[in-house]
Amino acid sequence: MWGAFPVLKLGSHSIPQSYCSWLNITFTRLVGMLGSDWPGATLQEIKLEKEPLKKEKHPDLLPGEVVFCSANPILKYTQDDLSQRGVFGTLFCTNFRVTFISDEMSLEETARNFKNKLYREHDVTLTCVDHIYGVYDEKRKLITGGLVKNKYPSKMIIHCKDLQVFQFCLTYTKEEDAKKIFHGIAHHCLEEKSLKCLFAFSYEGTTSPDMQRKHDTIMFDSPEDWTKEMKRTKTKCRLVTENDNFDLSQKLPKYFVIPSVIEDLSCHQGKGLPIWCWSHHSGCALFKASFLPVAQEDGDFQKHLDTMINAVAHNYLYSVKTEDLTESLPTLQDIQQSYNKFKQFFLIDNATEFWLSDVKWFSSIESSGWLDIIRQCLQKAVEVVECLEKHNTNVLITEEEGTDLCCLISSLAQIMLDPYYRTLTGFQSLVQKEWVAGCHAFLDRCNHLNQKDKDCQSPVFLLFLECVWQLVQQQGPAFQFSETYLTVLSDSIHVPVFSTFLFNSAYHRESFMKVESPLAQSGPSVWDWSLQFDSKAQNFFLNPLYSEKVKQTVRKPHKPKHQRQLSLPSTAFKTPPKKGFFKDEADSLKKILRVKRISRWMGSPDSPVAATWEFYEAWQRRPLDYHSLLLPCLDGPAIHLWMQRYLRWIPEVHIMGGGSVAITTKLMELLAQVQDLKRVIDQKDSSQAAKLDTHTHLQPRPLSFGSSGHMSSFPFAYSRNRSFNPIIPTGLLQSIVLTDNLASQEDEVSQFVSLV
Repeated sequence: MWGAFPVLKLGSHSIPQSYCSWLNITFTRLVGMLGSDWPGATLQEIKLEKEPLKKEKHPDLLPGEVVFCSANPILKYTQDDLSQRGVFGTLFCTNFRVTFISDEMSLEETARNFKNKLYREHDVTLTCVDHIYGVYDEKRKLITGGLVKNKYPSKMIIHCKDLQVFQFCLTYTKEEDAKKIFHGIAHHCLEEKSLKCLFAFSYEGTTSPDMQRKHDTIMFDSPEDWTKEMKRTKTKCRLVTENDNFDLSQKLPKYFVIPSVIEDLSCHQGKGLPIWCWSHHSGCALFKASFLPVAQEDGDFQKHLDTMINAVAHNYLYSVKTEDLTESLPTLQDIQQSYNKFKQFFLIDNATEFWLSDVKWFSSIESSGWLDIIRQCLQKAVEVVECLEKHNTNVLITEEEGTDLCCLISSLAQIMLDPYYRTLTGFQSLVQKEWVAGCHAFLDRCNHLNQKDKDCQSPVFLLFLECVWQLVQQQGPAFQFSETYLTVLSDSIHVPVFSTFLFNSAYHRESFMKVESPLAQSGPSVWDWSLQFDSKAQNFFLNPLYSEKVKQTVRKPHKPKHQRQLSLPSTAFKTPPKKGFFKDEADSLKKILRVKRISRWMGSPDSPVAATWEFYEAWQRRPLDYHSLLLPCLDGPAIHLWMQRYLRWIPEVHIMGGGSVAITTKLMELLAQVQDLKRVIDQKDSSQAAKLDTHTHLQPRPLSFGSSGHMSSFPFAYSRNRSFNPIIPTGLLQSIVLTDNLASQEDEVSQFVSLV
């Protein structure tokens, strides 16, 4: 009879006195039911490690952080199976995060090398909360602000935007405390709020005053920054400073660059102005623009459009090719819907749910369309690159506001063409130029304020990072930064400490700061990584396989000195004759005004992909050079899943003692030894070489990863007691196998079931 009852496994877990009374009542009932079959143990015989009541722990609050509410004891579930195991502790809600403080000391947490200084393993920032579910009578229900009343669920499930899943049991807590913590978390995470309520404007931490200049990240918040970039790329355009006080337009950047022939900037409040992005070494350039206002007379509209395109054509050889990105790429709503489907496959509540989804996992990922959208964006960027590199023509990309898909495609094209943007500081400068200074609406697209208008939301910047990750995955040695850097950057979007991703435009930033907090700063920049990680952790941002460019000391006198190496020799592709664009075709301007796609100027109109493939094959035949033109492979199998970001919280897919962590560990150890050898050589060449003790410098410095280093999700893996065996019930597994016509594979099925 004893075997019919579940056994409570205490293990090494400590039981707080607040719920010992519940155990006593349950224990007494079991003894009454079992009678003589009870083996004789009493509750007092169970050893409790914490006999005296342990003092309630409190989180280490950041400067300016305030606790709204808390509850204890709270059981935080693990996600290993349906046994509902977990750890007890205290749950807090502050003006910055939801944090759980375990009653047990986690040795794994203290040993981790890759720890974030702002939030811990069991924390989630308020802006990172995506959805909250409540479990009522074993039924899961989505919680919205209007549905939260006097009731509270027995279990609260939090889905995060970084794809973590937190599950908290509220049944062991006093009813008043349970209501308070549940309503507090739901209110501060789900209700609409004003911008001034974000923690960035309460944060009182200090930051390095000269951080940006120290790390050489160009912020593009001054004319000097733009002048420096124009000089580096040798552009012939002119810098506009007349919008310093946003007198020209509130939608335009504070400073921007336009073709030098444009004089009238007051037309349509800056709408339709071709804004310079980047200049090719041949002289052609990439521009972006928003649509002109629709409520214009046909004559004025046509005249202004003629003027803008003519200005771009004047930049180089009177040639220009235009592209309306809204016609050739998915809409913002399509991107949002696709990502909503895609992310559901990684928000796993328990291991059983994971193994059920694993049966049709690949087909489900493909059906979401997210990977295909990534391929389309890379395809469009390659088409832009081909126009600049092969045809040496100016390119003008357009969309409604010019701050979403234009930022995405222009950034990707610059990364492919300019090796400077593949360095860490260069990439950060690119984000500042095209996204932050370029007025991308981060606040609306990321929905930091929980707005009910879903049409404004769209993960455009995350889509950009996805595309960059594909390039890093395919051409690793060309990038100075690692995939860990990209993953951390994607997480930092939802850390409301940094002002980098909190505003919709430069005008929005300045006007808000003047009204709300004229004497305060708008928060530190996300590029000050010392606020989140120490120097040892920041080493994971660098790619140990990066092929650093060797400085050339000898140059031919007649060869012009460029800061950027020529992408391809002029003989690689046939250069069009230097004839005027409008001289070649009388109707060319009319064709441009119809805003045809770039692909219709390249190769076969019916097969733009074939033309791009020809361009890609020609590039592949060139000698390998990671500091010149870089193109992605767009074949289906070449577009991979960003595993580190999407699978890091699912231990069932991790490889014990293997995977990328083993490679990263060894590479970083070898890199440390190579750096030591270089240091020895440099010192031997110096005048103090005789005093050098080589033995003190040649000691290998292996990196200590702790036990987290045994997981392939490193450096994001953390300690959890997991079961790595499939736990699908045998009957359910067999029904799935029969459904998928796999019954013939009896041997494989029997082996798989035996793992249960």
